[in-house]
Amino acid sequence: MTTYNDLLNEYKKVFNEKETLRAFLFELCNEYNINLYMEKDREADPRVIERFKEGVSRLANNEPLNYVLGYSYFYGYKMTVNNGVLIPRFETEELVGLVLSKIDEFYKDREEIDLADVGTGSGAIAISLKCEEPKLKVVASDISKDALEVAKLNAKNNEADITFYEGSMLDPLVENGIKLDILVSNPPYIKQDEVLDLSVKDYEPHVALFGGDDGLKFYRMIFEKAHLVMKDKGLLFFEMGYDQKERLSALAREYFKDAHIEVFKDINNKDRMLYIKL
Repeated sequence: MTTYNDLLNEYKKVFNEKETLRAFLFELCNEYNINLYMEKDREADPRVIERFKEGVSRLANNEPLNYVLGYSYFYGYKMTVNNGVLIPRFETEELVGLVLSKIDEFYKDREEIDLADVGTGSGAIAISLKCEEPKLKVVASDISKDALEVAKLNAKNNEADITFYEGSMLDPLVENGIKLDILVSNPPYIKQDEVLDLSVKDYEPHVALFGGDDGLKFYRMIFEKAHLVMKDKGLLFFEMGYDQKERLSALAREYFKDAHIEVFKDINNKDRMLYIKL
């Protein structure tokens, strides 16, 4: 008889990351309505054993846990993920929280607010915002057809009414004459020559990671055309690299000379979010 504890102990020899193994087994058990903590010494379900064995071999090759599972949680919402989209990060949840707080501050009495998530990937930002604030009219864009398929599925599964456009950054919004109160983006911002963990470099889509030689390529693309899509007194929000504050703030000032520009820190006290109030 193989118990759930036996599974964990056996596969530590293959993949010696105890917490990841436990998290993986916990999620598999949840899918079959098995309480791992209450049943850890009971005979393991053959379906769980089969999926656990297959998954551990993938984990041992540095594949991220969320790709092995096929989903991730973001802002309390379950999101399908595969190697066509980035795995949503906890830091990005703070960007969503910042947007929601500014909506309460500036748009509390508005019945409808036009918002776009540019470079939506899995759709995590757009979907979370729409679900948290129903009065948002949300559009989302991405250059990747594969990413848009995932985002549309996630929107459907989370019952979020979002219009999706395929194209590079702001181009599809400009082409469709869309005007925004709020623009949100978590663009690729890693420098081209930056060394990454194997789990990121080998499995996550490079088109969603790298932002040119200085990491600012896609911010420039958005800044250059923002005036074509933003309404007066609109708000822009961006996730950014922890070491980009000075360079990105200076770049933003070139394009938005009279705007209020501010950088917010994440929970780890790292510069993480650029906020622009026109």
